Amino acid sequence: MVEKGESYEPNLGLVRSVSFREEENFHRQATGFGASGSRNTSPLGRMGSRNTSPSRQKGIKTKPRGLDEETLATFSKAIQPDIQMEDNIWAMLPEDLLNEILARIPPFMIFRLRSVCKRWNSILQDNSFLKFHSQVPSHGPCLLTYWRNSQTPQCSVFSMPLKQWFRIPFTFLPQWAFWLVGSSGGLVCFSGLDGLTFRTLVCNPLTQTWRTLPSMHYNHQRQLIMVVDRKDRSFNVIATSDIYGDNSLPTEVYDSKLDKWSLHQTMPAVNLCSSKMAYCDSRLYLETLSPLGLMMYRLDTGQWEHIPAKFPRSLLDGYLVAGTQKRLFLVGRIGLYSTIQSMRIWELDHTKFVWVELSRMPPRYFRALLRLSAERFECFGQDNLICFTSWNQGKGLLYDVDKKLWSWIAGCAFQSYNSHVCFYEPRFDAMI
Repeated sequence: MVEKGESYEPNLGLVRSVSFREEENFHRQATGFGASGSRNTSPLGRMGSRNTSPSRQKGIKTKPRGLDEETLATFSKAIQPDIQMEDNIWAMLPEDLLNEILARIPPFMIFRLRSVCKRWNSILQDNSFLKFHSQVPSHGPCLLTYWRNSQTPQCSVFSMPLKQWFRIPFTFLPQWAFWLVGSSGGLVCFSGLDGLTFRTLVCNPLTQTWRTLPSMHYNHQRQLIMVVDRKDRSFNVIATSDIYGDNSLPTEVYDSKLDKWSLHQTMPAVNLCSSKMAYCDSRLYLETLSPLGLMMYRLDTGQWEHIPAKFPRSLLDGYLVAGTQKRLFLVGRIGLYSTIQSMRIWELDHTKFVWVELSRMPPRYFRALLRLSAERFECFGQDNLICFTSWNQGKGLLYDVDKKLWSWIAGCAFQSYNSHVCFYEPRFDAMI
């Protein structure tokens, strides 16, 4: 689906939402503020005022017919007149009640309210507001896209509940040559080169705060994954093998409470099947060819274990995806010839150590996502949602494991081969 909408830019210039349809006209600037809008990377759609309340959005669904014939969904809503708010009424609200109201506003909308008064402008540093914000339900799944444009870092976030794209400036980060590692609990992790030294950086895009982690014991680019513990208000970064396949390096784990890296057991695997990792139930999983199956790292013990779960036959490429409640998924293409390829999803049976097939991507979605059998694709997941992106198509496809539903991501056009995408949970209370 592609959403049409109006763009806006907050007075503080921190977050802005931009509409789009095609990637090549990305640099056309959106105008207007006061209505919400859509994505960031294409020409301006038709302008018009919109009401961003999901309850007022009416979708007109069409069947996907590939990428040449764009699938559209128009979210129409009645235009509501501006209502003058009585200053004396809001001025008399108790502070706790006001903080609870503001905490329930979608995170991306908070920046529009900060220009109301000095009190609201300092809301992000208010402990009472952060306390209420930490207790309200999550905003819902979002996609964070990061890329570089003329060496300038760019970031956009797609809110699935609001069906909108929001631009978040990343000029607050140091000018390193870094790339996206992943996101967890409202924090985003990057790795990159600071001169000749490999560095790891963790930031909160909403609060524009960041921290450079101490150097690892070995100055190598490593496979990294970040894990956030919200209850403990801490996070860990796990570094496994060298990114070029050197498995002789010991596993290193960063603890935010101690602010240091600790050395652990070297992964006893000779060949990795994929560098993609999945973390669920306090365990880290990787696919390996030697020994065949999975390598599992336990964060509590710092030890690796081998799981003899054989891969499905004729698997061409596979990605591990972590689900909820200890669920581990395997996603990949299968087939001997390009004409009979298909995309399938399996779940690991932890008792029998076998992969049980859950679903197959319908052929029309597979043809639209991957026009050529040799095309590269990326796959990542969160909370039983699995997202597929193709390097050449700039198209996002979402699969809901619980609902068994396939759908195109509204207004999604990723920035070709140099973009990095991950699921993201916007939170103001995620502390660095």
